[in-house]
Amino acid sequence: MNGLHGIIFSYERRNELQELGRIRSSASLPFGGRYRAVDFPLSNLVNAGCTDVGIVLHGRYQSLLDHLGTGKDWDLSRKRGGLRMLPPFNYQQSWGVMPFRGTVEALAGVRSYLDTIRQDYVVLMDGDLVANLPLSDIYESHLRSGADITVVCGNDSFETDDGTYFEISDGRVKEVLFNLHRPRGYRGLEVYIISTRLLKELVDECTARDQFSWRRDVLQARKDSLYFGSYIWSGFAAQMRSVKEYYDRSMQLLDPVIRAELFTPARPIRAKATDKPSTYVGHEGVCVNSVVSDGCRIEGVVQNSILFAGVTVEPGAVVRDCVLFKGTTVRRGAKLSYLICDKDVEVQADRTLMGHATYPIVVAKGTIV
Repeated sequence: MNGLHGIIFSYERRNELQELGRIRSSASLPFGGRYRAVDFPLSNLVNAGCTDVGIVLHGRYQSLLDHLGTGKDWDLSRKRGGLRMLPPFNYQQSWGVMPFRGTVEALAGVRSYLDTIRQDYVVLMDGDLVANLPLSDIYESHLRSGADITVVCGNDSFETDDGTYFEISDGRVKEVLFNLHRPRGYRGLEVYIISTRLLKELVDECTARDQFSWRRDVLQARKDSLYFGSYIWSGFAAQMRSVKEYYDRSMQLLDPVIRAELFTPARPIRAKATDKPSTYVGHEGVCVNSVVSDGCRIEGVVQNSILFAGVTVEPGAVVRDCVLFKGTTVRRGAKLSYLICDKDVEVQADRTLMGHATYPIVVAKGTIV
């Protein structure tokens, strides 16, 4: 399927990720023990046969650059095409001042890149979408329908305050809605398939009118003049927009049914190699209903938690309902519950840190508690 090109957006417009989003974009959020959020859209594209992918950067992108490298781990390190990191699209007088205005503005900032696309169709995706989408099937559906743009929607009950919603009849989008007090219709996953020719025409037309919003100036304004088809995805899909959302979606991975669906062998999720030894569980260590990456050392109690590579839980320590990022150390006698610890956090001996399922606590990177 070499007729498909991927464009992933990684921008800093989320303001509810607290400490998790201060050093990275939402696309580089660690997820599921060994992955970053961007691994999922990248893997979706590669599994559908995409050999060319562009990632549009904005701010706080150093973590993303370090993670992706040349794209070798996703088979995107190529002499021609492959993975392209596109420069920040927004002028900033000082760091972080200029807000994200819209997807069309991002595309206008990389307009010359659009002219280099060799494929006839483009997939637009957000970098923080965690889902294992059958993009090959979605692409085939788009071709069969004859739609100008195909929007991918989820049909679960999960709602986001800034989400895009679609009212659909007989597979065609009839209404585009956002900023709703009570959302209705199908929730958009911010995945769109469009022809390269039409995409360039829309970007040029919107830019000439100083229009920058994809969902207002393209989807809403042109829903009657263009044919918007739809594809309804009934599987797991998460978009990382807040700490609570991140925590809830992470905890869902403890359900083996969801885990099997998200990490199906038919569409593998690729990630950067960790090169860590196997996890060690001591003779007094306990690990129950948890997702544990390589290189961990567990000599205390771990329950209902997600541990990234290199986490240490010393004897007598208790970790329950937590997400611990790479390199976190929990000293003897410490007790943690409902916590999200960023990289290289150290919780000293006999400390007690407790959040709640409705209000998980975030501990910033490198903190010693």
